[in-house]
Amino acid sequence: MKSNNSPEKTISLEKREDDFQPSRRKFLGYAGATGLIAVGLASCSKILEQFPESGNGKGNPQPVNLGSGDTGILNYAYALEQLEAAFYTIVVASPYFGINALEFSRLKDIRDHEISHREFFKDALGTSAIPQLVLDFSAVNFTSRTSVLATAKAFEDLGVSAYNGAGSLIVSADYLTLAGKIVSVEARHAAFIRDLISYGSFADSTVLDSNGLDTSRTPAQVLPLAGAFIKNTINASGLPTS
Repeated sequence: MKSNNSPEKTISLEKREDDFQPSRRKFLGYAGATGLIAVGLASCSKILEQFPESGNGKGNPQPVNLGSGDTGILNYAYALEQLEAAFYTIVVASPYFGINALEFSRLKDIRDHEISHREFFKDALGTSAIPQLVLDFSAVNFTSRTSVLATAKAFEDLGVSAYNGAGSLIVSADYLTLAGKIVSVEARHAAFIRDLISYGSFADSTVLDSNGLDTSRTPAQVLPLAGAFIKNTINASGLPTS
C-alpha cells in the first residue's frame, strides 16, 4: 500500500551520490530551524526529480534476468545493494525530522558502505551486470524517523538473511570469502538500526534461532520481499538452488 504522506518515489539511480551530500554545517542549520519539515519535503522532492524513471517509454521498466551460476548470485546481491544504496542516499540527502548529529553521521556511514558494496558487485560483474533497477519508495515517508528506521531495519535484516542463504550457492572460494565479509558489515548495520529503534534489540528472537544462529533465506524467499520496492520484473529462474 502506498503512503499518502509522501510524494511518488520511483527512481533510477543515474547520478553520483556525491551530488546529494549536504554539508554538516547546512544540515545542523536545518536541524535547528522551525521549518524543518517543510525543508525536508522540498529537499526530498527536488532530489527525486533528479532520478528519472527508466524503462521502455511506456512506464513499464524492462525485465531483468539475473543469469546463472556465480554470475547469477552476484547479480542477485548487486540488485539488493542497489536497493539499499538508493534508499540511504535519499535518507542522507533529505534527513528525517528530529534526526540528531550521531544518527546522521552513522546513516551517512551506512550509505557509503552500501554504495561501496554496490560498486564492488558492478565492477566484479563487468559486462554481465544487470542494469540499474527502477526503484519505488512511495511506501516510505522520508520525513518520519519511524518510517525510515522501520524500512532500514527491514532492508538490513533481509540483506543479512539473503547473504546467509546465498553462501552455500557460491562456487568460487574468493567470492564466498568476500560475501562473508560483506554480510558481517550488513549485520553491523542491522544491529545499529535495531538499537536506534529499541535499545538492546540488536539481536533478538526475530532474527536468531535457539542456537544463536542468524536467519537464512533463499533467493526465492528474498526477492518477493525486495520486489515491493523494485518495479522491474526480476527473472531468477537460472539461479542455483543447491
